[in-house]
Amino acid sequence: MESHMSVLWMLLCLLLRPSSTQNPAPEGVLNCCEGDVLFLLDSSGSVSSYEHSRMLSFLSELLLPFSLGEDQVRVGLLQVGTKPRLEFGFDTHTTQSGLQGALKNTKPLRGDTNTVEALRMVKEWVLRPGAADGARAGLPRVLVWLTDGVKPGDVVGPMAELRDQGVAVLVVSTGHGNYLVLREVVTPPVEDHLYFVDIDDMSIITEDLRNAIIEIIRAERINVRDVSTNTATLQWRPVLSGLTGFYEIRFGPVPTGGTGAGGTGGTGTSPSTGGSQYQRITQSADSSTTRLTGLKPDTTYTATLTPESNEQAFNTLSVTFTTKPEVLSPATVTISDSGPSSVRVSWGPVQPDSVTSYYIEYSALPRGKLNAVTVGRTQNSTLLRDLQPDTTYLVTITARHATGKEKAMSVKVCTQEVTPALADLQLTTVGSDSVQVDWKGSVAGLRGYWLTWEGQRNSIPDQRSSLYLPPDSLSTRLSHLPPSARVCVSPIYRSARGEGLCCTAQFHSDALAYGYQS
Repeated sequence: MESHMSVLWMLLCLLLRPSSTQNPAPEGVLNCCEGDVLFLLDSSGSVSSYEHSRMLSFLSELLLPFSLGEDQVRVGLLQVGTKPRLEFGFDTHTTQSGLQGALKNTKPLRGDTNTVEALRMVKEWVLRPGAADGARAGLPRVLVWLTDGVKPGDVVGPMAELRDQGVAVLVVSTGHGNYLVLREVVTPPVEDHLYFVDIDDMSIITEDLRNAIIEIIRAERINVRDVSTNTATLQWRPVLSGLTGFYEIRFGPVPTGGTGAGGTGGTGTSPSTGGSQYQRITQSADSSTTRLTGLKPDTTYTATLTPESNEQAFNTLSVTFTTKPEVLSPATVTISDSGPSSVRVSWGPVQPDSVTSYYIEYSALPRGKLNAVTVGRTQNSTLLRDLQPDTTYLVTITARHATGKEKAMSVKVCTQEVTPALADLQLTTVGSDSVQVDWKGSVAGLRGYWLTWEGQRNSIPDQRSSLYLPPDSLSTRLSHLPPSARVCVSPIYRSARGEGLCCTAQFHSDALAYGYQS
């Protein structure tokens, strides 16, 4: 009887034992993507063992649905500590069982948070296309940084360099500090690529982060770049490479009531031009870009790409984008080379294809005579001459467009004040250490005089004095001067000091008047 009870108990335990099989991958994810994803994991001393294990469990769940391999997704893990370490590179794991086992056995490094050194390794080695065990050329590269947000270091510059090299940067922070730094390092849009989450709630962002990664490394994708007022460039993964066939591209304005992605373009999956009028072009099977021309400014368009081949079926891809608003010249006006009687006015952008001429009007404020000059459509600046010194002018630049439109922009410019030099300077010695200083320089606009004197190098060193005199002063007497003192007088005006004159005082027993100028 006792043996029968033991058998029944074993059978019951087997029936109640949880299944060890993994949850099925989300539908459509397993074979969706191709790219290299590197995880930068903070395992320094500021991260506890519990937090480290939670981050690894999060990565395990995040990566489980992906197919791994040379033609699929490759994953690497770089840990951050005093000496950052690459736990495994892109070529290490080609199966989920190997990847999951490696994540389970990863131990924290501890020490300082040397993220800057880790990013140097990322740039120069791990995510560098063509480097030994590095990323693959021509495929998307993604860096996902998992951090507690504590003392991230000077990461803004290195992260910007990675983004400039085409690496998409995403950040997951289990802390709530250094938001501005983390916001600056991620690849836009920030709302899709920056996550703040408590360590015990990381699972709630798993699907969103996975979808963000998929959107970057999706094998079938179409993107828009170089969007201008009337052109845009479509770019896609060359899925027909090596096959016979062609690409059919259709594009046209979104019908009234349609919604666009806005800004400079993006990625979409809805294959429809909404039934509106569209243009059709074809590209060869080995192409991966095409330029859309003849677009209208500030208009939302939908473009579809259909790979056509008798050897294999492909999905139609779609993207929605908005062209930039038309910028009519002049949009900017700058001032340079300002003098007492002239000033240079420049404007932009230059639009010789749409502008017939530029008309420049200028007058002194508040009620000066109106002057005008007309220049050609290729010119972007002119020098205004015969102006009054120290005067504010209102300058208006009007672009006359071929469509009949006119656009004007006005700015205030100021000519410089005339600052005449001192006309004459004379010194007359009086006794053994005094001089009478006389000069000529009384002109309109004068605010005063600046008088300085100092000993020469072979006399008393570092003996220097200065004195301000009112504008009606034309002479003064200086006493107790050192031997061979150098005396200078400069006129002072409202905006600047005019050019002065200097003389050296020579003391003799038979002192005579003199007017030496140097």
